[in-house]
Amino acid sequence: MADFQRLAPEARKHLRQGPGVWVRLKLDPWLLILLLAIMSFGLIVLYSGSGASEAAVQKQLVRYGVALLGMVIITQINLRLVQRWMPLLYVGGLLLLLAVLLFGVGAKGAQRWLSIPGLPRFQPSEIMKLVVPLTVAWYLASRPRPPHLTHVVVTMLLVALPVLLIAKQPDLGTSLLIGSSGIFVIFFAGLLWRYVVAAMVLGAAALPLLWMGMRPYQQQRVITFLDPESDPLGAGWNIIQSKIAIGSGGVDGKGWLQGTQSHLDFLPETHTDFIIAVLAEEFGLVGVCALLSLYFLVLIRGLIIAGHAAHPFDRMLAASLTLTFFVYVVVNIGMVSGVLPVVGVPLPLVSYGGTSAVTLMASLGLLMSIHARRPQRT
Repeated sequence: MADFQRLAPEARKHLRQGPGVWVRLKLDPWLLILLLAIMSFGLIVLYSGSGASEAAVQKQLVRYGVALLGMVIITQINLRLVQRWMPLLYVGGLLLLLAVLLFGVGAKGAQRWLSIPGLPRFQPSEIMKLVVPLTVAWYLASRPRPPHLTHVVVTMLLVALPVLLIAKQPDLGTSLLIGSSGIFVIFFAGLLWRYVVAAMVLGAAALPLLWMGMRPYQQQRVITFLDPESDPLGAGWNIIQSKIAIGSGGVDGKGWLQGTQSHLDFLPETHTDFIIAVLAEEFGLVGVCALLSLYFLVLIRGLIIAGHAAHPFDRMLAASLTLTFFVYVVVNIGMVSGVLPVVGVPLPLVSYGGTSAVTLMASLGLLMSIHARRPQRT
């Protein structure tokens, strides 16, 4: 008995040190719990925003399952191996974007999809959401930091090529997100502030050129953003109705399934881009703050993972993926509330859709992979 009591603590210590399911799957439980909470929130709001459609909820559940499976698969990937293949992956991504412009499938005035015999139709720009930050991190990881001006110019070209090709489709929202993901990597490489200030000045000077390069409907979105009341029954309708829905929810909302703007069809795209307005109307400020708190915790967790990464490639990539995820949130809520122009960016893991969910979960899978391979404290 005495021998058993003496050995029991050692046995318990050995069991505690054994690899658990999270370690074997290389998953971060805290991040996973936050993501599942956001998805659950999304399904509740989606049911209302889709007009109490059980079919829409079931279809979204299947998409979430595919996205989670993809995330688990991505976490098993050795990032050092990915680094070796990044040049080929980047060139392959550019060729796919060129193929979209030449042979792509069009819908609603945009040519964004690629249909290859034997494969399901897909959107190459979604792949570039991962490839661009990976490529920029690969290039800068093996070079001095802070990066020299030459390296900054090269990385900006690496970012600009896919951004311009995607903007040509046209898909302004995705091109801005991909551009920001690459710029975040450059920033976290220790970019000198004089380069940041110079970039801001050049960006401001290039605004007239950007305006002239926009298509008429894109220019109309900017005009509507500045003065939605100028065309209340036309281009300004969406933003005006969205603001009414958000304001009518008050502090605690009208109650689940009780929203009038969405259920009486005043509010457009209630289950996709404008789903946050449905949440604000039915759950009020309390519901919006609860969802934003979950997003903020994902941001904090991602930055903690980036801070604990030992390899420069891992650190820059983790920080970029985390902030890009948060940019989705800021842009979507900004455009729905009238703070930013409408660019068609979904609310992460809440808006109805599968392609965006799979891409986002894949990026978070990379984040978990970085966390699993961090230096272990002894």
